[in-house]
Formats: sequence, structure tokens, C-alpha cells
Amino acid sequence: MGIGDIVVRKSYGKDITFKIIDIKENEDGVVYVLKGINIRIIADASIDDLEHVNDEFQGEKDKILNARVNQAIKKAITSRDGAYRITKSPKIIQEKELMFGRPGKVLHIDGDSVYMENCLKVYKQLNLEAVGKAIVEKEQPIQVVELVKEIKPDIVVLTGHDGVLKNSKDYLDLNNYRNSKYYIESVKALRNFNTSYDELVIFAGACQSCYESILDAGANFASSPSRVLIHCLDPVFVCEKIAYTRIDKVVSITDVIENTITGIKGIGGLQTRGKYREGYPKSPYV
Repeated sequence: MGIGDIVVRKSYGKDITFKIIDIKENEDGVVYVLKGINIRIIADASIDDLEHVNDEFQGEKDKILNARVNQAIKKAITSRDGAYRITKSPKIIQEKELMFGRPGKVLHIDGDSVYMENCLKVYKQLNLEAVGKAIVEKEQPIQVVELVKEIKPDIVVLTGHDGVLKNSKDYLDLNNYRNSKYYIESVKALRNFNTSYDELVIFAGACQSCYESILDAGANFASSPSRVLIHCLDPVFVCEKIAYTRIDKVVSITDVIENTITGIKGIGGLQTRGKYREGYPKSPYV
């Protein structure tokens, strides 16, 4: 087995599909570093625990998650039909073809370029304007404000990899997390730049991130309330709900969470105003 091979872990019932991203040696022997194909997880294993599979293989957990992704995409698109009609008025012709709208713009900053590309594909499927930037977690606090000034998004996603360190017992101690402190620093930098939770919507966090501290720093949405692994597309579905909810409405938090893959154990947040702006009438020249 080598770097780039697709594998599963036998000790976990072959539930999640991984790609080998590194091979290291330590006092216990050779260790294979693995990255989840769908779930934002970095793990390691010995060669005895690994089984090589082809690119088409899906573990049981992968099958369930992929089905949820397809359902979430379909639900997001179909729920928009008829959702953005203007209030009745005798002076305005109620014709759907004269309506147009502008959903919120997304800046997606990701510590993992592969996950970022996967997210950008789904943003496109959902008809969302999204700009992706692959930036390692520790560099995100340094670069995020300048990127927001340049790109002028309505919604910012700060994600990548994270995790609770082994044998940790205090889940509110940031020293027990791989990257939560960087997400928190990034959120604080953004809130110093723009204090309004409605003008600049922020999602921050990755697998097992320190949810409470990220929200306290100023994020609208964060992971991970129950310190579970999250799906790489969870931030995308949060953004979709915000971007396509009318600006005169407050987004239902439960609706946001229900449309994610991981659900309430992985994603949470605060009341937030939508970013969709209706227009009428539509120009006949575009």
C-alpha cells in the first residue's frame, strides 16, 4: 500500500473510506496516516488494520452519508420553488417570470484543498456564488480579514481539520484541540472588522471543534456541539439555507441544522437573518 491508495479500517467494520496521505515510522513501527473521503477526519492505522479497496467502494457509513447528501441537495433546490414571491398588490403583476433574486455570496476558506474543491462543486449545484481559498488553519486568522475586504462576501466559512487530543477530559480547554484556537482567532478578527451578525454571517469549525468557544468568539454557526466528526459538506448546506432565505426573515435554526448531513450533534448556531434579496421586475435584456 502507498500514498494515494483508498483503504478501510477492518477494526471499525470498514465503515469509512479513507485515502492514505502519509506513511511514517515510530517506535511501534510503520504508521499510515489517513484522510476521510467524505468525513473531515485525519486518522492513523497500522498496515494490519487496513484493507485496500477500489475507488468505487463505499463503507456502510459512507453509503448513508452519500444518500443524505443527495437528499439534502434535492430538498434545498425544491424548497425554493414558489418561496420567493412578492406580496400581492393591484399595481404589480403576479407573474413568476418577472421575479428575480440574488442569494448571498460565500467565501469558503478551507484548510484542506480537496474538501474545498468538493464543496465548490456542490455550491455550483446549488446555484450559489462561492469563492474558495485553501489556507492552512494556522494562517486563516492572518489572511481572513483582507480576503473579506477583497471578495466582499455575505457569508464566510472557516473550516478544515480539527480534533480533540487523545485522553482529553476538559472539552472547554482549547489546548485540548488541534485547530479550534485558529478558528476562534479568525472569528474574532472578523468580528473586529464587522460586529454585525446579520451583515457578515460566519460559520466556523471542523470535526470535534470547540463549539461553545467558537460561538462566544462571534460566529453565527459552529461545530461540533457533541464533539462528533462532521461531513465535509455540512458548511455548504448551512450557507445554502442562509443565502436563500429572504433578508426580511430570520432563518429557523432547526431548519438550518435539519438540512445538514451530521445534524444537531455536529452543527449548531444562533438566530440569523437571511441573505436573499428579491427583485422585481426582471430585465428583458438579461
